[in-house]
Amino acid sequence: MIKVTDTAKNQLDKIMTEKNYDDSYFLRVAVEGGGCSGLSYKLDFDNKSKEEDQVFEDKGVKVVVDMKSFLYLAGTTLDFSEGLNGTGFTFNNPNATRTCGCGESFAV
Repeated sequence: MIKVTDTAKNQLDKIMTEKNYDDSYFLRVAVEGGGCSGLSYKLDFDNKSKEEDQVFEDKGVKVVVDMKSFLYLAGTTLDFSEGLNGTGFTFNNPNATRTCGCGESFAV
């Protein structure tokens, strides 16, 4: 399962409202090769699911992950931060053995 903090939920709701997305849209979370640690996170809104997708819902946020990415993301919590180190979504991934300084890539 992928969890969503209250802060991340509020930010996702705000973005969906600004983009005029209806309830058919969901958050797609994925992992792709790249970044200084080898793998990077990808967030996007989508309204078309695929047969192999894993679907979760937390705090009313529907999160969809392809099976390959789920192997790297199981147990991850999505958060949103507005701190001195920058504003944006952050991942608390228990599977990551190493992360880069900016938190946008990781290794397992």
